[in-house]
Amino acid sequence: MGLRDRAKALKREALTLWVAARDPRTPLAAKLLAGAVAAYAFSPIDLIPDFIPVLGLLDDVLIVPIGIWLVLRMIPAPLLAEYREEAADLAERPVSKTAAVAIIAVWIAAISLTAWLLTR
Repeated sequence: MGLRDRAKALKREALTLWVAARDPRTPLAAKLLAGAVAAYAFSPIDLIPDFIPVLGLLDDVLIVPIGIWLVLRMIPAPLLAEYREEAADLAERPVSKTAAVAIIAVWIAAISLTAWLLTR
């Protein structure tokens, strides 16, 4: 499996976690972790910016795959198969630029609020 195929598989699994986080049948601990990992995987903002040599890509190479692995172990197999099927359907839909703008706006608001609270 090439690097491009692995990246697509990782994206597909992150989308599976997003589906799992929204389903009430997912165990609570898995749901919380799935939501956090999916949000981090799809967020344009990283804990460690990518322009920092080595460390910048380390979070993408380690944090996301380990988080996905942990959550996938927490979800029952029949539900996981269903979530993967729904994620495959979602992956075929066109990308929403509006959602991307909304995510960036939320991150900017969160960072601004944090900065404001720290400087008070």
